[in-house]
Formats: sequence, structure tokens, C-alpha cells
Amino acid sequence: MFEGVPLTWFLIVATLMFFIGIYGFLVRKNLITILMSLELILNSVNINFVAFNKLLYPQHLEGMFFTVFIIAVAAAEASVAIAIIINIYRRLVNIDVEKMEEMKY
Repeated sequence: MFEGVPLTWFLIVATLMFFIGIYGFLVRKNLITILMSLELILNSVNINFVAFNKLLYPQHLEGMFFTVFIIAVAAAEASVAIAIIINIYRRLVNIDVEKMEEMKY
């Protein structure tokens, strides 16, 4: 498939990344680490799209297009999330999720 690398290796890496991202999203209290965990989840989905596209339809690029779309959405999401986190830090001088009791506007 990928010059000697079996599909199961890609699936194992993607699964590990996905569950590390889920763990970080549920356990961490810092907004930046939650954002990084969300990026790990999105990147594991990208690995699955590319691997299954190469396995099932090696001549077509649908999985690659979905991956590029997800990367663009993740970049936009990260920039908006970082802007929100910076605004929260300026107002509350804290980015821990459990210490934010109310959001004031």
C-alpha cells in the first residue's frame, strides 16, 4: 500500500492520537492544552482519510481534499480560539477552565 507500510500501522497511530486527544480534552484544565487536544483529534481523522483513500481509491483524491478542508477549518478554528483565549486572559488573568465561574461581556 504505502511502499511496505501496512494499513494497520496507520490505524494504530491514528487511534492512539485520537484517544490521547480525547483524554487531553476531558482531563486537562488549561484552555491551550484543550485546544491542542482538539487538534490531535482532527489530525487523527486526517490520517484516516488519507490512509483509506490510498487503500480504496488510489487514483482519486477525495480523501486528500477532505484532509485539506479539515486542515483549513482547523487553522481557522485555532486562530479564533486563540483570539478568544487571549481575550479571556486579558479580562480574567486566568485560562484555567475550572477557575472561570462566569463570563462577563
